Amino acid sequence: MSLLMASVLTTVPISAVNLPEKSVILPENPVQQSTQDNLSQVVSPAEITPPEFVQPDITTSSAIKNKYENILRKSRDKIQFISSPNLPELKDTQPVTEVVQNQESTEEFSQSPHPPDSDNPMSQVTSVSQLQDVQPSDWAFGALQSLVERYGCIAGYPDGTYLGNRSISRYEFAAGLNACLEKINDAMPAAGYAYANNKINTVNNEDLILLQRLQGEFKAELQQLQQRVEVVEKHTSELQENRFSTTTRLFGQAIFSVQGTNSPDVDLFPRDGLPERQGKTNLTFTSSAQLTLATSFTGRDLLLTGLSAGNLGSNASLLSTNMGRLGFESNTDNNLVVSDLSYRFLASHNLGIVVGTAGVNPINTFRGISPLEGSSDGAISLFGQRNPILSIGNGTGGIGFDWQISDRISLQGVYSAEIPNFAGDNKQGGLFGGRYTAGAQLSLAPTNNIDIGVHYLYSHSPDGLLGGGIGDSQLISPFADPTAFDTQAIGATVAWRINPNLHLGGWGGFTSSKPSNLSGSVETTNWMVFAAFPNLLRPGNLGGVLVGQPPKITSSTLPDGFNFPNFSDGGTAGGRSDTSIHVEVFYRAQLSDNIALTPGLFVIFNPDHNAANDALIVGTLRASFRF
Repeated sequence: MSLLMASVLTTVPISAVNLPEKSVILPENPVQQSTQDNLSQVVSPAEITPPEFVQPDITTSSAIKNKYENILRKSRDKIQFISSPNLPELKDTQPVTEVVQNQESTEEFSQSPHPPDSDNPMSQVTSVSQLQDVQPSDWAFGALQSLVERYGCIAGYPDGTYLGNRSISRYEFAAGLNACLEKINDAMPAAGYAYANNKINTVNNEDLILLQRLQGEFKAELQQLQQRVEVVEKHTSELQENRFSTTTRLFGQAIFSVQGTNSPDVDLFPRDGLPERQGKTNLTFTSSAQLTLATSFTGRDLLLTGLSAGNLGSNASLLSTNMGRLGFESNTDNNLVVSDLSYRFLASHNLGIVVGTAGVNPINTFRGISPLEGSSDGAISLFGQRNPILSIGNGTGGIGFDWQISDRISLQGVYSAEIPNFAGDNKQGGLFGGRYTAGAQLSLAPTNNIDIGVHYLYSHSPDGLLGGGIGDSQLISPFADPTAFDTQAIGATVAWRINPNLHLGGWGGFTSSKPSNLSGSVETTNWMVFAAFPNLLRPGNLGGVLVGQPPKITSSTLPDGFNFPNFSDGGTAGGRSDTSIHVEVFYRAQLSDNIALTPGLFVIFNPDHNAANDALIVGTLRASFRF
């Protein structure tokens, strides 16, 4: 494989390329394995390493077809069948010898799934008696044994056995006979039975007579090989005519979910500590779908085209807080939109580049650390997905890189704009106008079971909104005129794999925002600790427990009338006096390789960092389908 499948279905952690937002799904691998060798594996959407696409099994089918056509052609040309017009039709299940093996078809019997290795003396068995599970039973076994011992025409597994627990059928024996025919035919001259220099032929007449007798005995089964070749040829033609593409693979996921909340009392204007309204939402059933086309032109590059549609919108407006948002929201009014259009390629053996008008942002460029990240199979809340400072700027298009510095150190960087294609007003959009973000992440693996990501981001906001969408993302009073802010954010995420069934970790983030034409600044903090339980109750399942504080304004020193925490009381300086606490539990039951069912619940105590608000409870049942 060459380049990473970034954002194929989801962003995944460094240590667990399992369960991404836009990617295929995949096994757990520690960050230290993201070395130069890992640049040749399909890994997380956050990494930029090139994939090698698995081609349809047409090549294998063609090889099998050509093999048997050559065997039959050679055997017809050089060895004549004994005339036996009254030979009865023989069934495939009639045993000839007790050769125990695990091959389910003639093709597999005659072509070992483990090709011989010339450097391994046990990889080529030259005597039937060396196949430890074989029990001699009749003359055909002895005849074939003598041919094998002289011409070495049947190979077993490297340990010298054929595995399984059933007798070999006549049809399978015929396939073994064909393997010997091919070997012996190769040892014969191209024309006649003597070389041009009159050297003695390497195949003696006794062996030719023995082969004639074996072919006569198994004439019906040998004829069936030709029928199998014709079937393989037909199937091969169908695959060639109907295959999707030799350079493009299609990935997809669909999410169906049922979700609902309680109806908490809400203190919208925190002046006297008395609630003014009640949050009201309905129990809803929603869905979303995403398709991703991954195309490679050279084997060391990747063009991602993502299409998505959904009808699950945010419940923030109904609850007067954004802390109850779900991690798999996708509200396009069921219209198909382009969610990813990016091109990734290797600039050198350890440096990948990504550029695109959609799907290029810190989330999809930085390597994921948390094992609970993933919209379709990770944490159910938006806050539980990742450190929220990585969402600052709400970027969509731009350019990024992933540099594997050493076995345990890598560096990712990105520049991303929210509306890169908007040319009307440079204060609202464009590549360097409107809201944009530049950032970097240093990914470290100090030990084999610890992953660390250190984040730094700089973001420009034209309207005083951070763009993270969780907690305190508004920096200025809604009664004040919008003002541009420049924000610097730092943070870190840690994941510790204590054992295969228990991972612990957490993150913390800090932002400092300064307005363009006002004095003062606004500072926020957030933190989260989590425990992940892979393989809980059953292999492939995942349990999670998370406790944390959504982004909170801890200090706001803007002029009076501009500060958000006290916007309803004159907008005076100061931070939030109360603190929201997020508690979440979920359990993903992996019903099959492609289907997962995840019930989950999270509670927000003191929503919107206001103790006068009732606790908010959000429950959901998420069904995820991957293909």
